[in-house]
Amino acid sequence: MKKLLLLFATILFTFAQVEAQEAPAVSDTLDGWKFNWTTGLNGSQSSYSNWSGGGVDNISVAGNSDFTAKYRQNRYSYAFALDTRYGESRIDGEGTRKTDDLFSIRNRFLYDIGGEESEFSIFGNLNFRTQFAKGYRYGEGVEGDELTRGDDRLISDFMAPAYITQNAGLAYSPGDHFYFEAGVGLRQTIVSDERLSTTYGLDEGTRFRNEAGVNLGADYSQTIASNLVLNSSIETFTNVNKSVRSTDVYFSNQVTGRINRVMNASFRLDLAYDDDFSTEVQVRQVISMGISFILI
Repeated sequence: MKKLLLLFATILFTFAQVEAQEAPAVSDTLDGWKFNWTTGLNGSQSSYSNWSGGGVDNISVAGNSDFTAKYRQNRYSYAFALDTRYGESRIDGEGTRKTDDLFSIRNRFLYDIGGEESEFSIFGNLNFRTQFAKGYRYGEGVEGDELTRGDDRLISDFMAPAYITQNAGLAYSPGDHFYFEAGVGLRQTIVSDERLSTTYGLDEGTRFRNEAGVNLGADYSQTIASNLVLNSSIETFTNVNKSVRSTDVYFSNQVTGRINRVMNASFRLDLAYDDDFSTEVQVRQVISMGISFILI
């Protein structure tokens, strides 16, 4: 946990003096609906360390799709985001392995306090996150273990785990580059495969857990050079029945450089801490180059 917080502070310090130009929040100038849909196909080099979704260092092919819908009418605004990613790699002598996997839906409802130009809002979020396919710890199979396949051990699957969160509170957005929120909420953990229940902190044989807690979140988007964009976000959830040291943290960073209208290169670094799964920080790093298309 301390390593994760130290790295977060370092990255924030690194970019603190850069003037921001873009943000994931709904723009104050928007009137009505705005839609955006981007899809891409990348070849990538990836390395993993203690990542709960499974993975292996590789040269791979991965696809992604990002759809957003934003709406503003007077003081009320709404943002929807559907983010999907999936990649596989075929390694000589090892067969086909998963390299990237995400299915995420985010809904954000906002009502400005004090007028349409106010920097403060009341917010409500409804989010869902899981993965598409099975994930394994490669080479860690245990003979006689029902989760073992060959030399590999199953650690995740579709809806195992899945997270649903609902929270509400106060948000602060001083411009189109930065967004911060603090509130209270609920989180449901779903593990559809009972064999994986204890892997994610559920009681043996159970598939569902409901938690109440305090959440913090921040989004930061920045054009740091010509055709080079940084997107960074952090989310935390503290269960009211657990120590603050058990706070779950998900920290995501991506720098994307556009080479021309269809080609781009990106560096992604995701960090996660969830002591239900592991007391060590989960790390995912991806360097990729490929093509992307703006559909809407």
